[in-house]
Amino acid sequence: MPHDVVSRDKTGLNLLVFLGSAVSITLFGIAFVLFPDICANILQWSQRQANHFFGWYYILVVISCLGFVIWLGFSKYGSVPLGKDDDRPEFGYLAWTSMLFSAGIGIALLYYGTAEPLDHFLRPPEGVPGTRDAARQAMVYTFLHWGVHGWALYALVGITIGYFGFRLNFPLALRSALYPIFGNKIYGIIGDLVDGFGILATVTSLVTNLGIGALVILSGVNFVFPEIANNHFNLVVVVIAMMMVATITAVVRIDKGLAILSNVNIRMLCLLLLFVFFTGPTTHLINALVQNVGDYLSQFVKQSFNLYTYNNKASDWLADWTIFYWAWWIAWAPFVGLFIARISKGRTIREVTLGVCLIPLGFTLAWLSIFGNSAIELVFQQGQTGLGQLALTDQALSLFKFLEFLPLNPYVAFIVIIMCFILFLSPVGSGTMMVASLSTKGKTNDEDSPVWLRIFWSIVITIVSISLLLAGSFGAMQNGVVLCGLPFSAILLLYIYGLATALKRDPLFADKNITNELDQQEKVKD
Repeated sequence: MPHDVVSRDKTGLNLLVFLGSAVSITLFGIAFVLFPDICANILQWSQRQANHFFGWYYILVVISCLGFVIWLGFSKYGSVPLGKDDDRPEFGYLAWTSMLFSAGIGIALLYYGTAEPLDHFLRPPEGVPGTRDAARQAMVYTFLHWGVHGWALYALVGITIGYFGFRLNFPLALRSALYPIFGNKIYGIIGDLVDGFGILATVTSLVTNLGIGALVILSGVNFVFPEIANNHFNLVVVVIAMMMVATITAVVRIDKGLAILSNVNIRMLCLLLLFVFFTGPTTHLINALVQNVGDYLSQFVKQSFNLYTYNNKASDWLADWTIFYWAWWIAWAPFVGLFIARISKGRTIREVTLGVCLIPLGFTLAWLSIFGNSAIELVFQQGQTGLGQLALTDQALSLFKFLEFLPLNPYVAFIVIIMCFILFLSPVGSGTMMVASLSTKGKTNDEDSPVWLRIFWSIVITIVSISLLLAGSFGAMQNGVVLCGLPFSAILLLYIYGLATALKRDPLFADKNITNELDQQEKVKD
């Protein structure tokens, strides 16, 4: 079959994908550094236009992907493995679920865990701010943005790429799932454009993740050690230190690096969550969690389709939050989904669907409920308005201000700084590996990309991140990530069609399958 032929050749670069994405990223970075205000204004205008004209489209895409993934998991196709019938999973359940969570969330959960609920409480799209109803709805909005919708996007990409890669012997790349639509053209310019855009979206996402991580860590260090200034020099030091360790993580094999790191991540997060739970208003937090889940489920359909058509103020909120999140999840889907596929060989479609959509989701909602309700309780019942205002103006610092109201401060804050550093490593390490993988051809799906290539992309991410942070263009780069979600959303819809078409021809359900067609195509040359 085509991939079998290619895999016998020496692994090498896909020059068009590699050079095209590297040059594009370099040019974008230079433009942001030389013309930060112009670039920021262009991206802000573009994002506003995209939100205004395509807000409904983002919502329908996310809902369509969610519906397809739910159907897929509970249909007869749920028993189909991502691999051959006798393939067995490479990782145990604990390591696998830990990597799912760490790659999909990382440090963003700490960054937004207290700030977002407080923001919705103090600046809700509808209703009176700072009231009991506002507090209750704030958690519904937060659960919506971090809930099953986003995880379903990851599951869709992971299952699709894993199925085509491990069961049908296609390359483990974004292009492979488009074979039922474009045929052998995926090995040409069409496939190169898809993989190249995936690299661009992933690097942009990793740059913003690095920026978030650096801002949170430096804010924490400055909070615990005021003598260490929160300035550009120290920010650069933090970025370089983070990426040096992340590069080591990316160089080590997945089973030795990311699997171990992910297990450490989930254990540290659990300990911090239990600490906040037992040192805070425990009974209130239990009641709030139960009610938050009930509110989320009861308003699920309404909030999923809510475009605030008859409220202009709320429409602006929708663009800044819900549409932003949907585009953000979509932009992250290429590399997170590719990583999920890489670690899920041998598992069934149903296992991946339930594992991705429920296990990280349960922990995420528990985290947001406990941290969010603890912070709202401080502002609403105890009058700590300073915490609320800080959440609106400095999200990175609001986490450490929140910890100031708990026992053992500043020791816990120092531990959280270390946690932030470790949490950053998993998504960046996995993302770097996936970017390097998309840049190559001729390797088997079980092989990792060359070490030098992973180091190269780590250096690119570091240089671009430092340049943007120093130029004050980090906020604009976040808008860039969101805009990447618009074109990739169309690819997600094509994935639905491609996967559904291939599954109908799977050997478990039909005599003729897509692999028979592959046997008849010409040999694919480099």
